[in-house]
Amino acid sequence: MATNLVNVESVGKVYGTRALLDGVSLGVNEGDRIGVVGRNGDGKTTLIRILAKLEPADDGRVTHAGDLRLGVLTQHDSLDPAATIRHEVIGDLADHEWAGDAKIRDVLTGLFGGLDLPGFPQGLDTVIGPLSGGERRRIALAQLLIAEQDLIVLDEPTNHLDVEGISWLAGHLRARRSGLVVVTHDRWFLDQVCTRMWDVQRGAVHEYEGGYSDYVFARAERERIAASEEAKRQNLMRKELAWLRRGAPARTSKPRFRIEAANALIEDVPPPRDSAELMKFANSRLGKTVFDLEDVTVTAGPKVLLKHLTWQLGPGDRIGLVGVNGAGKTSLLRALAEAARSEGEQQPAGGRIVVGKTVRLAYLSQEVAELDRNLRVLEAVEQVRQRVDLGKGREMTASQLCEKFGFTKEKQWTPVGDLSGGERRRLQILRLLMDEPNVLFLDEPTNDLDIETLTQLEDLLDGWPGSLVVISHDRYFIERTTDRVLALLGDATLRMLPRGVDEYLERRQRALAAAAPAAAAPAKQKTGEQAARQRSAAEQRAAKKELQRIERRLDRISEQESELHARIAEHATDFTKVAELDTQLRELTGERDELETRWLELAEDA
Repeated sequence: MATNLVNVESVGKVYGTRALLDGVSLGVNEGDRIGVVGRNGDGKTTLIRILAKLEPADDGRVTHAGDLRLGVLTQHDSLDPAATIRHEVIGDLADHEWAGDAKIRDVLTGLFGGLDLPGFPQGLDTVIGPLSGGERRRIALAQLLIAEQDLIVLDEPTNHLDVEGISWLAGHLRARRSGLVVVTHDRWFLDQVCTRMWDVQRGAVHEYEGGYSDYVFARAERERIAASEEAKRQNLMRKELAWLRRGAPARTSKPRFRIEAANALIEDVPPPRDSAELMKFANSRLGKTVFDLEDVTVTAGPKVLLKHLTWQLGPGDRIGLVGVNGAGKTSLLRALAEAARSEGEQQPAGGRIVVGKTVRLAYLSQEVAELDRNLRVLEAVEQVRQRVDLGKGREMTASQLCEKFGFTKEKQWTPVGDLSGGERRRLQILRLLMDEPNVLFLDEPTNDLDIETLTQLEDLLDGWPGSLVVISHDRYFIERTTDRVLALLGDATLRMLPRGVDEYLERRQRALAAAAPAAAAPAKQKTGEQAARQRSAAEQRAAKKELQRIERRLDRISEQESELHARIAEHATDFTKVAELDTQLRELTGERDELETRWLELAEDA
């Protein structure tokens, strides 16, 4: 029987006049992998903070197993800004100790791309203070994953990770034996990692078996049973359910409830998008030319990101753009946006971009545009337009579109300055769509958005007729909203991937495997003068033997240090004996430092 790690009994939590949690009772057992979902502000983070005893509950009780080893990743790290990455992640371990630990090597390679931390100026010896929030978050995650834990609690761990990093993290967590409770908006990640789901809604927490896809099925079935009229069935959950059921068989595990009922629920639901109809409408709005790139070169300072690129973005194309960080995804969109703003007069470093005469571009960048903090939400939207044409005779007022994006009638009169980061992101997307663009560039649109809002955005994009390019690390969103995936793999070219994100990850793995032998070689080739000083084969053999001798002695020193610590504790009241033992301990420490220095010298020679 699985060991119980955490019990939450009749817990309540109130902020102001709002009850975030009301009489919630839950349990976490050994080996559980639980995903926590719900709208922003409904209490997901509060729930896991109370579960981890980082925040007290107003009512009820939270109990932990007596010897519970708990690791928590919050949205704000506690790293020492004056410390180095080495100190915070690896601690006092000697180089030969941590480099010989497969777990540490796996975490450093998976989160940072290599043992030498290629993205940081001084590698492991980089000081944490000047680093960005995303870099600090990866360091905090590495620190947590390297330690041994019985239960890991993670709040948005996929933020600031690219597609490869998210894929690695999913595999790493699946392989761990520790329990897991994770809050994330990444639905692919939830499907890969979780075996149970907690849905936080209006003070209550509903439990479901399985990953995200199973949760969608089960929740839709639950709402079907509870519904007493047809209107109740007309919701976004049914549409997403239909897409999941018609998707690849590998997308979801077998549902754990009556599958016949789920099929009955979606039998009259059309496909999410009528691609032929949308393409026809897009052609009428855009004509034949949207963006034509001829022999284009894109640069960032002295670095060439793309060269000799010939590509066409046509009317109605829905493109997902993936690639390694720094490969030029955002730079490519910016080059296209600059050409559109200047009506083709602003051109890239090389080649030519032709922009269609009818193009109306909306570009959602990663930076949230600043708005007048004193404006109400509805006023900020009506500044752009009071009504919007969604095509095929559909029209919405600014207020109706606000409601579709989660801004209730009351919330529409909230000042912009009082909105959360996710709400401001929603407002930014809403204002873009109100301007009735026919070409849409979305750069990381899923940042700060909860799953329900993402579903609403996907539903809106399903019926949006125009050309769409999405950059995102959320592969679920890419697969859900686009028809083709293109990749920048860091070699200054743009490639089409017929099998989408899976093919991208396979290509990246092959590239990393091919680069591994080269990376194992010395970072710098020896010059002729250095080669002349290279040790003979006999000297190298001698160095290897001495390395082995030093390693055996270091192991023996570790044993002796443990024995001395035990004896010091045993004679804690005998100050003379403690002083004698402390002297011996200091001598061993000095010898260990000398041996480790010698080990590093010999390792380079051998």
